[in-house]
Amino acid sequence: MARLAIGKGFLTEYGRLDKDVQGAVDAAIAKFARHPHPGSHLEKPQRGWDDRIRTLEVDNRWRGIVLAPMTGDTYCLVTILPKDKAKAYATSHRFSVNPALGVLEVRDEDAIQRLRQLLQEASKPDGKRLFADVNDADLGRLGVDAQILPMIRLMTSEADLETRQAALPEAQYAALHALACGMTLDEAREEVARLYAAGTPPEQVDPDDLVSAMERSPSQVTFVSGHEELRLILAHPFAAWRMFLHPSQRKIAYRTSYSGPAQVTGGPGTGKTVTLLHRAAFLAARAAKRPAADSGAEGRPPQADPGAAQVLVTTFNGTLADALGTQLDLLIKDDRARRGIEVLNVDRLAYRIVKAARGAPVIADERILRTQWAAAAAAAGLDFTPAFLKNEWEQVILAQDLQSEQSYLTCLRTGRGRPLTKVQRSQVWQAAQQVAAELAAARQSTHLQLANEATHLLRETGAPSYLHILVDEAQDLHPSQWRLLRAAVAPGADDLFIVADPHQRIYDNRVSLASMRISVRGRSQRLSLSYRTTQEVLTWAVSLLGTDPVTGLDGEVDSLLGYRSPMHGPRPQLRMTATRSEEFGLLADQIRSWLALGIEPQAIGVTARSASLVREARQVLKADGITTVPLSERRNAQAVRAGTMHAMKGLEFQAVAVVGVER
Repeated sequence: MARLAIGKGFLTEYGRLDKDVQGAVDAAIAKFARHPHPGSHLEKPQRGWDDRIRTLEVDNRWRGIVLAPMTGDTYCLVTILPKDKAKAYATSHRFSVNPALGVLEVRDEDAIQRLRQLLQEASKPDGKRLFADVNDADLGRLGVDAQILPMIRLMTSEADLETRQAALPEAQYAALHALACGMTLDEAREEVARLYAAGTPPEQVDPDDLVSAMERSPSQVTFVSGHEELRLILAHPFAAWRMFLHPSQRKIAYRTSYSGPAQVTGGPGTGKTVTLLHRAAFLAARAAKRPAADSGAEGRPPQADPGAAQVLVTTFNGTLADALGTQLDLLIKDDRARRGIEVLNVDRLAYRIVKAARGAPVIADERILRTQWAAAAAAAGLDFTPAFLKNEWEQVILAQDLQSEQSYLTCLRTGRGRPLTKVQRSQVWQAAQQVAAELAAARQSTHLQLANEATHLLRETGAPSYLHILVDEAQDLHPSQWRLLRAAVAPGADDLFIVADPHQRIYDNRVSLASMRISVRGRSQRLSLSYRTTQEVLTWAVSLLGTDPVTGLDGEVDSLLGYRSPMHGPRPQLRMTATRSEEFGLLADQIRSWLALGIEPQAIGVTARSASLVREARQVLKADGITTVPLSERRNAQAVRAGTMHAMKGLEFQAVAVVGVER
């Protein structure tokens, strides 16, 4: 039987097809895979750069692109395209093996020849060259092959390189980009190996051994063990992240062990959450293999309930936690391993711990809280707004778990902006005590109060709840929530796995992990390649955000410099309107145009800063015949998703409209 592999691009294109075309593809692949001589089903182009490229007939309109190495019986499904585009692809592309890393590469040879010609026409004989100080041998050691060199030698600026990114093999572009950014040869070699080598690069690379190159390229190619595995893969084409993990992500996710808490940072779309999900699957699979008596391995005390989940995946809100649970369901097929992972946002975790100790707590209503803070401010004779008082309570008193007025009078208020005199601090403390007493009298609590209460309960029992805790969107957790997580897992190897991006912080929480007894020093890694966001979106967004460094959870500065994407697409559209009604009209038109392009309703997101504006947008869209559901909707409804930016954070959509963006 032939050995079958699937390229990442094949799943991407397959997911965009109509159901009837997908059915035809399924039938063509099944027939191809079952045939004793599958190569007889393939058609060889009359001309082309690569004799190993074939086409597979799907129907009279569609063709599959198949890579058929000259030796052995291995076939790789590369992509699926309309008949004319498939013919053009088969004759213009060429596959190769990176001479330094041994990974599979593909290039548009026709495009490279055209670009080379343009560079030749624009170049001046005595003009400066971008890589003039790097000889061919050194470029070869970085993985730049002989076919690319003539074009590289004509480049005069970084712009020449960047505009040719789409035509170049990805790892070769990364090597050249590293040099252009000022890295030394050794630094560039280490960077490219870190990003693109799934393991230690081979000492000798056979340029004709495409099968070995595919095996070294798990981020691009996955091998299928049989028809059932193929069926499961094709059933969820947009969940390609299950199989195609970038080498830099795989090294982090499947590392045997970390000696303590580990942190992963990275810009939007760099795969932090995907890395976390694979890490959770790895830890759960390992825990599932241990005998029950071994649940206290690695120097930790055993859990109070050995039958309970040993791995917790958590984040800052319930919507994102639900999405993480759904993704884990797709990723993990071993029922025992999946049962070993619990997915709860931190508020739910605190609620459950407190409920087990004293019964179900009642969560305070935020609207009533505002009136209570206003009354407390008036009673204390303060000219502070209720919002300021509430934030002072949350960001200073609860954040530091202060239990006395004296501790508040002498504490640091870093990041609060407005200084307070000792008298004012005393007045603020009395106002906070008044609100806290009113909440206690009503037997109510805020989520942050529950987090502190749950922490004290765990410390009293001394029994950690989990062996491993993995935290997504960690930059938005409050100090009280960090104390809870620290108390819920005993210190030791693989205790905490933290992913964060300080540039995406949306709550006014300032946390030092070290102050929470969480040290990630020496175990912090950074992802810099964005595989969700196109370079056009990334460039546009970074120009708004700026590249000034911000302080991360580990106290180190983090900058957006160096983030890039190998993906390309249209630039974001800015639509200016004079009135809200005109804006909503444009919104409805845009959504209809996306639907007409074949984008499914649930793959479209609408977001705004405030909940009231989201409600208004949904009402207008409903009147216009467009169905929407909130982001918290758990049913897989065929409807556009709508919610606030805070609730949408961490979720993914194929198309997004942001409304109410004012100066």
